[in-house]
Amino acid sequence: MESLIRLIGSLSKKAVDILIFSESPAQRERLADLLEDDEQLVHLPVGWVTSGFVWEQAGMALLTDHEIFHRALPRPSEKQKVRRAKSPDREALQIGDFVVHVDYGIGRYVGLERVKVREGETECLSLRYHGADRIFVPLDQMILVEKYIGKDGAVPALDRLGSSKWQRTKARTKKALEAVAGEMLRVYAGREIATSKPFAGDTPWQKELEASFPFEETPHQLRATEEIKRDMETSRPMDRLVCGDVGFGKTEVAIRAAFKAVNGGRQVAVLVPTTILALQHYRTFQERMSSFPVRVEMLSRFKTPSEQKTIVEELRKGVVDVVVGTHRLLSRDIEFNDLGLLVIDEEHRFGVRSKEKIKKIKHAVDVLSMTATPIPRTLYMALSGLRPMSVIDTPPRNRHPVKTEIATFDEDTIVQAITSETARGGQVFFLHNRVASIYSMQAFLERLMPELRFGVAHGQMPERQLEKTISVFLDKKYDVLISTTIIESGLDFPNVNTIIINRADRFGLADLYQLRGRVGRRERQAYAYLFIPRNFMITENADKRLQAMEEFAELGSGYRLAMRDLEIRGAGNILGVEQHGQLVAVGFDLYCKMLKEAIEELSGEDKAAPTPCRIETRLRCYLPEAYVEDQNERMALYKRLARLESPAEVDDVEAELADRFGAPPPEAINLVSVTRLKLRAMTLGIGLIQFRPQRIVVEFLPGRALLPQVCARIVETFEGRALFKSGDTFGLTVTGPASGCGLEQAKILLDVAMAASSDYSR
Repeated sequence: MESLIRLIGSLSKKAVDILIFSESPAQRERLADLLEDDEQLVHLPVGWVTSGFVWEQAGMALLTDHEIFHRALPRPSEKQKVRRAKSPDREALQIGDFVVHVDYGIGRYVGLERVKVREGETECLSLRYHGADRIFVPLDQMILVEKYIGKDGAVPALDRLGSSKWQRTKARTKKALEAVAGEMLRVYAGREIATSKPFAGDTPWQKELEASFPFEETPHQLRATEEIKRDMETSRPMDRLVCGDVGFGKTEVAIRAAFKAVNGGRQVAVLVPTTILALQHYRTFQERMSSFPVRVEMLSRFKTPSEQKTIVEELRKGVVDVVVGTHRLLSRDIEFNDLGLLVIDEEHRFGVRSKEKIKKIKHAVDVLSMTATPIPRTLYMALSGLRPMSVIDTPPRNRHPVKTEIATFDEDTIVQAITSETARGGQVFFLHNRVASIYSMQAFLERLMPELRFGVAHGQMPERQLEKTISVFLDKKYDVLISTTIIESGLDFPNVNTIIINRADRFGLADLYQLRGRVGRRERQAYAYLFIPRNFMITENADKRLQAMEEFAELGSGYRLAMRDLEIRGAGNILGVEQHGQLVAVGFDLYCKMLKEAIEELSGEDKAAPTPCRIETRLRCYLPEAYVEDQNERMALYKRLARLESPAEVDDVEAELADRFGAPPPEAINLVSVTRLKLRAMTLGIGLIQFRPQRIVVEFLPGRALLPQVCARIVETFEGRALFKSGDTFGLTVTGPASGCGLEQAKILLDVAMAASSDYSR
């Protein structure tokens, strides 16, 4: 920065116009902050220029921020929109799926059926229960139905309508959840009353470190970083969980948090589950902070006892600023001079004793936890009130989905896959998960391709040998690394863009997804080959897993691809494996809803969801098959409409319908209009609106009513056509000439009631 400022001063004296191009608005803001008073001497446009120049005779100088900060980022081949990881509709029902109805229990979805309701017509969910029993769920009650998600492969028993078994199951689950929620509240209440020394705002060094990030941040990375900084600057100890798919940039977020803590004069501990991941993080942290006076060290079995002893002593004295390590950091001899931040990567992979030690440390310092296990929306909603979470699900720019291919173990395929990658200067992972035969596999591959360099890595190797192998591979001195699943978690090898998984039929869906995430973490197209034995019959389940891997290759597809396995695992990571029994009994989504309710009830928060309003009308309210042909698509749209919470969201769905399917027919217009009316009614506490011939009947929920002044306003507006009834619930009837279905009159009525209620409540 000093060199840049001197150059700016020199050119300004010669009346040279200076333009510094930044790649993004965020980068421009950082640069402006770093320049401080010198900002007024330059222009700071946003745009891409390959390289800068100074042309004094023409009176202009053009500089680029990627040259200033030594960033080498290739220009995208085409302009791309900001992409979010494709958010698969994990709740979309397929015919035959198991579902859970809040009141009736577990059934099976058998399709959409059009049902006559009074003189109108609507589409309903048809659910089959034990025997031949069936129920029809109207569209406005779809919120009561959730897709059943249990353990992978488990087939639940259908409930019997009229039986009390389901109510007993819900009662048992609720009781167990109250205990879970109570423990959570106790833990987090302790953190609420604890205090810590707040960190100050960003320093110029902080801005310089962030500006030197060699890639463009995604919107969610920036948001997560701001949320973490905000937590660190308060006097309450931070305990934030960052969730993000593999390769979506969680480590960079952690680096920025660690640097902020070091800038504040405090120490940072980065706790990871494996020695290889410790080595990876150590190199990454060291590289990113190399331009600053920050001491980064590593504590793991890769260090000799004497080296470890030296590092432990320097930690105690405060000489080491950042230490990356395995469970060795939790040993009794570890003593920090002034620990300010604990970063935990994949906490669920630590043992019970380690977790207990982590809990003791957590009470005193800021804690940032990271996980690549997807956190489902329902679990996120249940826990977000207790534990702050940041979700990173925007893929980095220029990231390509990994091309995935199932193949039999064949010499020609192996040679083609490996040589294609090495020919473009890349490296290859060859995953062979049997230590007993891994060296035989090395000899076989060396005979096939004697011109290439092969290394072997597995967990039973001596520490020094394993560290040396990984380091040599990182330094690109091996072309192919033959390894076990030791490479599965969190490792980032940017030059490795092909992975071959031998005996892929032996791996679970989540494991295959995590392994595939080891490649494709940069702009270059990556490839994954899933090898199965030749002339060998694999199981039906293994075949389904492999086909799913090949089909769902898009970025972020882990949310759909390994939905059951990953979600159950994600719940177990946070809630504990002992909760699996209750979770399987009622299904994942209902379990999370009940957990949220238990937390709110015990914490005294009145956050009960508003009771849906039922609307009985003669209108035909549905999406015709000729308009939205695909039943699954209609099902997803119905579900969205049932869950809307504001008129603006209804407008968005209406615009989307017109954009995707063309001008909506009358039935679809009626459906959207009724949805709008329902939202208005719910804000007033209305439980039922009936459209009868020449009149509209409105019934309020128990305990809800209109103020007398509001009633007077309605009577005045409708000039004597409004009648009020008394009783446990208020009834309101508007009579008048027949005018179609009365939707417009009902809208006017509710608008008057809402406006008057607002006036008199003020």
